[in-house]
Amino acid sequence: MSFAMKLTLNKDEAQDLVQDTTLKALDNEEKFAENTNFKGWMLTIMRNIFINNYRKSAREMTAVDSSVDLYHITNATDTSYSTPEGAHACNEISALIAEFPADYREAFNMHIAGYKYEEIAEKLSMPLGTVKARIFNTRKKLRELLKDYRN
Repeated sequence: MSFAMKLTLNKDEAQDLVQDTTLKALDNEEKFAENTNFKGWMLTIMRNIFINNYRKSAREMTAVDSSVDLYHITNATDTSYSTPEGAHACNEISALIAEFPADYREAFNMHIAGYKYEEIAEKLSMPLGTVKARIFNTRKKLRELLKDYRN
C-alpha cells in the first residue's frame, strides 16, 4: 500500500491500484516463476498498471484540433505558449505540419497525442509498418525543416 501511495498520492486511488494489481497478479499467476522475488514481481505489476493508467488519462486529456487551417495539439497542461517566442514557434510548427499530406499528418498527430503505433494502425486501418514509416518520415522532414531553430 505504501508504494501505491507514493505513486498516486491519493488514498482512494492507491486502494484501487492495489486491487487492480492483485487482480492482475491472480490472472497471471502461471507467469510467476518459483524461487523469484514475489514482492518485486508485484511491485513491477503495480508500477506498470500505474504507468498505463497515467498514459491513458494523458491521452484522454489531449485533443487534436483538426480544423481546416490549424493542426495543433492542445493539452490542458501545455506550457509552450508561456512566452511569445514559444507561441510563435508552436504556430510555425503547426503550419509546417498542416502542409504535410493528410495521411502523414493524421498518423503523426495521433503519435504526438500519445497513441501507440498499434492503436494508430488500427484506427487508420493501415499496416503497422506503414504507420511507423509515416511517423519516421514526418519527423525526419520536420527535423530538416526546423534545423535553423537548433542553431
